[in-house]
Amino acid sequence: MFKGSITALVTPFRDGAVDFAALENLVNWQISEGAQGLVPCGTTGESPTLPIDEHLKVIETVVQVAAGRVPVIAGTGSNSTASAIATTIAAAELGADGALVVCPYYNKPTQEGLYAHFRALHDATSLPILIYNIPGRTAADMGVGTMAQLNHDCERIIGVKDATGDLARVSLQRAAMGPDFIQLSGEDMTAMAFNAAGGHGCISVSANVAPKLCAALQDACALGDYTAALALQDRLAPLHNAMFIETSPSPVKFALSLLEVCTAEVRLPLVGVGEESAAVIAGALASVGMGPVAPEFMAAPPAPRDSAASLLDEITKG
Repeated sequence: MFKGSITALVTPFRDGAVDFAALENLVNWQISEGAQGLVPCGTTGESPTLPIDEHLKVIETVVQVAAGRVPVIAGTGSNSTASAIATTIAAAELGADGALVVCPYYNKPTQEGLYAHFRALHDATSLPILIYNIPGRTAADMGVGTMAQLNHDCERIIGVKDATGDLARVSLQRAAMGPDFIQLSGEDMTAMAFNAAGGHGCISVSANVAPKLCAALQDACALGDYTAALALQDRLAPLHNAMFIETSPSPVKFALSLLEVCTAEVRLPLVGVGEESAAVIAGALASVGMGPVAPEFMAAPPAPRDSAASLLDEITKG
């Protein structure tokens, strides 16, 4: 259902407000470059600083512009179970294809609390749910046993965005839940290795700025061509590193500003990147051959390619 290169979309801002025109352009460009899914309102989308009206308007915009060409997995998590339920119900009404639900942050729930949170969310909503396990941001790490119990008890808890950085989790989760449980990496730098261990793709920050290359890498992994995947990984590694040189999404927004896709604006308490980081990011973009995106690539909804395999052919043969 959800696989390959799935972009964790930024939320473009201009003068303090959401720049919906830039968001629409970003969605069209992502799809034209081979993105196989889109995630609005996740960590990269600065969801903690989006009031609920903006949050839902961003989801609605992405769903409408994507127009069924790729799945839209809406970020709907909260550290309040009631809020997560309400947002997930609203996302379903807006046409999202799935919900990405972060483990509750700040509260530091026990494993029993995590189970109860996701069980309540599942029972009150209708969308397929991906657990978003990112203990570095939440201080709540869902154990393999808890995840397996949720998958067993809740038919629509179908996968995980794993941002633990622990590659052993892929094998342990595969053993506990089977090969059909969707495992998506939440860390660009280890996404290739994640796939080699049984993963199904990546919810990617770097794909915001290099969607074609990220899609080609994921397609190479799906085809079992790890020689091509490694060549693409080598090319992308400096970019992956640069995207996290400071707290995300400040670096990726600065990169997108260099590509003339949107401004570098972030909302407090985040701030823009420093001069040294800016130089590293500009160098990383140059290393993968990225420059300003021509307006014609973003102005109108392009027809999607037949598959990401065409992207792999383009890049490896070009």
